[in-house]
Amino acid sequence: MAHIHMSDYLCLRRWSLNGTLIDLRADQRRRLSGGNLVIRSLERAQDAGIYQCTAFNLVGAILSRRASLQFAYLNFKTQTRSAVSVREGQGVVLLCGTPTYAGDLSFAWVFNEYPYFVQQDNRRFVSQETGNLYIAKVEPSDVGNYTCVVVNRITKGKVLSSPTPLVLRTDGAMGEYEPKIEVHFPDMVPAAKGSVVTLECFALGNPVPEITWRRANGVPFPSKVKMKNSNVVLEIPSFQQEDAGGYECVAENKMGKNTVKGRLSFHAKPQWVQTMRDSALSIEERLFWECKANGKPKPSYSWLRNGELLATEDRIQIENGALTIASVNLSDAGMYQCVAENKHGIIYFSAELVVLASPPDFSRSPLRALLKAKAGSAVSMACKPQAYPTAISTWRKGNEVLQSTERTSLLPDGTLRIINVTKMDGGNYTCLARNQFGTASTTGRLLVTDPTRITQGPVDMEIIVGESIVLPCQIACDPALDVSFSWAFNGQLLSKLDPHYEHVGGSAAGDLMIRNIQLKHAGKYVCVVDTDVESLSAAAILIVKGPPGAPDGVTVEEITDSTAQLSWRPGQDNGSPIISYIVQTKTAFTVGWQAVNTVPEVIDGNTLTATVVDLNAWVEYEFRVLARNSVGVGEPSPASLKTRTEDAVPDTAPANVGGGGGSKSELVITWEPVPEELQNGDGFGYIIAMRPLGELTWTHAVTSAPGRYVYRNESIPPFSPFNIKVGAYNVKGQGPFSPVTTVFSAEEEPSGVPGGVWAQSISASEFEVSWQTLSDSPERVLGYEVVYWEDDTKPETMGKVRVPANQYTVNISGLKGYTQYFLTVSAFNTAGTGPRTPTINVTTKKSPPGQPPLNVEWNLIGSKLTVHWDPVVTMEMESEVTGYQVSYRRNRHREINTVTTNLTSVEIVLPADDDYTIQICALSDGGEGIPTEPINIHKLSKLD
Repeated sequence: MAHIHMSDYLCLRRWSLNGTLIDLRADQRRRLSGGNLVIRSLERAQDAGIYQCTAFNLVGAILSRRASLQFAYLNFKTQTRSAVSVREGQGVVLLCGTPTYAGDLSFAWVFNEYPYFVQQDNRRFVSQETGNLYIAKVEPSDVGNYTCVVVNRITKGKVLSSPTPLVLRTDGAMGEYEPKIEVHFPDMVPAAKGSVVTLECFALGNPVPEITWRRANGVPFPSKVKMKNSNVVLEIPSFQQEDAGGYECVAENKMGKNTVKGRLSFHAKPQWVQTMRDSALSIEERLFWECKANGKPKPSYSWLRNGELLATEDRIQIENGALTIASVNLSDAGMYQCVAENKHGIIYFSAELVVLASPPDFSRSPLRALLKAKAGSAVSMACKPQAYPTAISTWRKGNEVLQSTERTSLLPDGTLRIINVTKMDGGNYTCLARNQFGTASTTGRLLVTDPTRITQGPVDMEIIVGESIVLPCQIACDPALDVSFSWAFNGQLLSKLDPHYEHVGGSAAGDLMIRNIQLKHAGKYVCVVDTDVESLSAAAILIVKGPPGAPDGVTVEEITDSTAQLSWRPGQDNGSPIISYIVQTKTAFTVGWQAVNTVPEVIDGNTLTATVVDLNAWVEYEFRVLARNSVGVGEPSPASLKTRTEDAVPDTAPANVGGGGGSKSELVITWEPVPEELQNGDGFGYIIAMRPLGELTWTHAVTSAPGRYVYRNESIPPFSPFNIKVGAYNVKGQGPFSPVTTVFSAEEEPSGVPGGVWAQSISASEFEVSWQTLSDSPERVLGYEVVYWEDDTKPETMGKVRVPANQYTVNISGLKGYTQYFLTVSAFNTAGTGPRTPTINVTTKKSPPGQPPLNVEWNLIGSKLTVHWDPVVTMEMESEVTGYQVSYRRNRHREINTVTTNLTSVEIVLPADDDYTIQICALSDGGEGIPTEPINIHKLSKLD
């Protein structure tokens, strides 16, 4: 079943086949469906051909483009084929035979039996033009049966020829011979624009020939051109005008070469480049339509009206794609089509012509009911009715017909113009219009008003950034007028949404307030007064002064080790002349930007250069410049490019030179390193000068290590004073030395052993150690070190305490209760600790009682407090109770008073009339036991 479509926007359709109208009433197989033609049970004999639809409605008719319906088929007469006998080395052509068909075909060859197809290479080729199989040079492996397979690309139908046997002759092989081109393209090949063009070229020969292609004009092939099947097939996709011309195929082997030539000609079906538009013309107007199309060959044109060919007559002229109708009438209305055609195609373009004819009508363009005009101005009243053809107009004022005078003009287009109007010109005006189809009129009233005046307008002003001002705009006007105010800034209407602007004043004023004024608000302000009859304006220039804009183009012109010559370009002065400039710098060693010293010290506003001084050598600097005017300091310039000062000899000596300590035979020297920004160059290091105190000759050493140097020499006596000074150097030379200071060489650790070491336990968590100090040690003693431990196998239990040389006893706390500790004592100095005393041991006391006193009772009579409690019973691993301690504290006071007793009761005098808190705990050799919870004694509880 076939469907042929046509657009649905028109009402009725008719279809024709090969130019003959199809009568659908008597046809069972063909019917219309929504304008589409539906054909059932297609028959090649009856249905093949050219179809075209005519669509028509009340406006007219148009033709659709043409549609071609063809039927693809494929038939093959099969008959037995004779064997082809050929010598080895000879070329051969096996003919496929021509089937009867319609539609595109493709060809292949089966070798012996399906599905073994002949594989194409430089020796074998299947032409898709003829279907023939070409073997350039036969080899023994080619012997066998060959069957041609033909496929219809549209129907996918397939037919096979009878097999053709290929046998070798026995009378010897074929000798070598030059190429013989068997497959080539015609002398002239037409090619359509945009199509894919394929050219075939294949030659027989021994040896197998090589195929090459070239263009006759010698121009190289563009990249889109493809060579396929060992160059046998040349493919040109999307064929264009520039691809047309001569092509040559060359077949060559060592015996010779042959060439075939042909031309590709370009053709294209028509395409529109200019078309017409729908037109609505008044009766008697002139119509001119023109359409143009590209195509090769050049297309011819014709015109259709309502689907019928349009012929030239008196009023109608047709010249190629141009249609002229001198004076249209109602019968010319309808649908028109321009048709462009060449032998490759035909195209249509449609447009509608509407012809208008009607009496005058003012419904869309009446005179204004009330027109206001100021005295002395000019007034125009337009008379423009809708009328086809154009109407003739006359004017009246009241009942008086108007004629042209010195002040009154009746223009050809019907407009009434009055210049220098007065109050006397006020009144009712009527325009009457007439054409061949009828008449109509429209009336309006003219009111002449007094001129409007601006009584107070804005004046030029200067203002500082951040202030607020009011620009006045006051008027006097005729009460009959409607008035509106607006403001323009630098030619742009001000937005009422801008928070800086506010319209203030009454109905007869348009004052403008500008709040928190900024630099961007400087410029020309215009107050615009609009009335019904005129527009007035008053302007003022507002100068806003602010801090200067940022300077620009800061450049380092010249740089030394301590100075930099700068130049810059000034920024905007923002309404106030620049008074001076400030230079700032930043390095990797500064926090943010910092002021610098310059020459001149004060840079005035007319100076755009300065020398920055007191810079450090060999440091990367950035510079920026700020400008100052009477309003303030402005934004900084962009930073200059980073520039490094030249290197120089160091000018800063290391600080805080000292030292001492270290190991035997060492002199340890320390200093505060020179900061990187003061090193003045590459290759920076330190020179250390030293000599024993009292000698004249210095010994020097060099190091790049910052802050510490160790001089080693076996001859250095321990704890010997040396004069020391440290200097700095870099690639430019040596800088200054620090002041001379005295540093002692490393000392030897004490050799003596403290005597009389003795220890006693004080509590469960504390013991006391004492010893005899070393009074005559040959080495310096800085102090004493007590090392104690709980268990040799547990290093984590070891503790260490150091005390100064004048101390011979120490309390060690934070210990475990009822635990044996081992300890030794030794003297120490900067070289380390001396020999240790023999180990002694001490055992801490048992833990203090773990229970607080229980059943505490108290009684307060006057200021005497009596407290009773039960005795505390201790456990086996707790120290025996030796007494009790009562602590009491007055409320909101820090001072704590204690009372101890051997009894289980106590009497305390509480002198002040206040609340108290008391706590009780047991005492033992192991320390204080756990106290009771705090007990509050309230004065409310006192007995009289």
